[in-house]
Order: sequence, then C-alpha cells, then structure tokens
Amino acid sequence: MADTTVLREGLRFGEGPRRGPDGRLFYSDFYEREVRALDLDTGAEEVVCAVPGQPSGLGWLPDGRLLVVSMRDRRVLRLEDGDLVEHADLGDIATFHANDMLVDAHGRAYVGNFGFDLHGLIAEAGGEAPLLEPGWEPPGATLALVRPDGTVSRAAEDLKFPNGMGLLPDGRLLVAETLAFGLTAFDVADDGTLSGRTPWAALREHGIAPDGIAVDADGGAWVAPALQACAFRVEEGGAVTHRVATSQPCFAVAVVGDRLVCCTAPTSQPEVVAGAHLGKLEVFDLRGTPGNA
Repeated sequence: MADTTVLREGLRFGEGPRRGPDGRLFYSDFYEREVRALDLDTGAEEVVCAVPGQPSGLGWLPDGRLLVVSMRDRRVLRLEDGDLVEHADLGDIATFHANDMLVDAHGRAYVGNFGFDLHGLIAEAGGEAPLLEPGWEPPGATLALVRPDGTVSRAAEDLKFPNGMGLLPDGRLLVAETLAFGLTAFDVADDGTLSGRTPWAALREHGIAPDGIAVDADGGAWVAPALQACAFRVEEGGAVTHRVATSQPCFAVAVVGDRLVCCTAPTSQPEVVAGAHLGKLEVFDLRGTPGNA
C-alpha cells in the first residue's frame, strides 16, 4: 500500500522535478516533450515550454531565466521571452542522451548524460536489466560543467550513468551514479570545478540504483531507486532512515516545502511508456521527518 497521495495521473514519463523560484513545482514530461509548472496548493498547471528534443533536467540562472536539458540533441536551452534558445552544446562531451542537471546559485550548470544506450541494451536483452548481473561493468560518462555564459568543460570523468544531483549543506556536490549503485560527493571550488571525489553512500545492498535525488536541510538525500516502488532517505555512509512507498516505481523526487514529490511510472523503457499515459506525480507529507521538523 502506498504512503503517497496521487496528485496527477496521465503523464507519459515525469522527470527533473524542481521547486521553481515562484514556489511552484516544475517538471519535464519526456514523451509529451513539455516542461510544466504546477501549483501544489491549488492544482493549477501550465505548460511552460515545448522541447522537441525531449526535456529532462531543469534549473534557473540567478536572474530567473529557465534552463532545460534537451536530451536527444545534447544541448542546454534557455527560455528567453517565451522562446527557447541554445545556451550550451554538449555534443563534445555527452556520449549519449543528456539527462539530469543541477544549476547552482551562481548559474553554473552540472549536466549528466547516459554514456551509452541503456534502454536499447535492455530491449535487446528482452527486458532484462544488465545492471543486475554480477560483474557487468557499464561504460563511463563525463559530467559537464556549463558556465553562465554557455561555455562547456569537463567536470568529472568516468561516472557510471550520472543522474540526479544536489548540493549538500557543506557545499559539496552530490551525484547519483545509477549504475554504480551509489552516491558520490565532490568538493566544489570557487570557480565551479570539482575535486575530492568521495563515495558518499553505497546502496547496492539495498538494491537501490539511484536515479533522481533531492537533498534536505539536514544533509540527507531522498533517493528515487528506479527499480522499486518507493523513495528512500539516505544519510552519508549509506544508512537508510526512511522508506516511502509509492504506487509504482519511482524515478525522480523533489522536496517542495514540506512535501516530497515523486515522479512514478511502470518502467522507464520508452516502448512501454512513450505511447501511454501511465506516469504519475505522487506526494508525501514530510512534516516530522529529518530536515522538515
């Protein structure tokens, strides 16, 4: 039985949820090719922009302009007066679809990519996920750093499907490495470059292949496990403090005020979800949990 309340049904595949500057929930629907904004109190929703190249990660420059990852053409786009323009081209770094993104208070964007065609590999294997096979080693991917002026550099190499990201209270960048079954922390220099790569939480023993994450005020990370119908709260060192059951597998999470928002779907395989409306937004009341006392 789910611990969550279903707030929205009929999505194709929700991803990249973020609390926007105006307090609303912003999220991407991959296969509707739309970015949407939802008022969690009133239920009012609007389409913010259409992204033909398939939207994913979201963030904002310091002046409030929206950045959105365009997955298939491996770009970051910027919303200018209602129109999307190119902010950065990731083609020299991303070796497959661009994916999740974190934009910091300085307007620096950290952008991950698949590294290889995972969904194609799973389809060829008849639906079996090779990441569960002992000894299977996925290709590495490079995390991109996009500066506010759109220039691109390599932030970190050989990440195993870099996915959700968050900033810890001490300033470190936390990255979910989905196919390494763990969360990795980096020190962030004044110029945005990364160093001091450190394992933050090993999650394989819990069967958690971390997808989207959201850091709370106490420095814990809410984790969408992709392969399980729940969300977990994890602390540095790997301790799991909370488990929130969802109605179907959870692929992304956001903390919006005192609510945990979960993007759920039966699977992430495009051949199942792209042509259907099986995705949901589910909400859990965080009051009384760490970081939301």
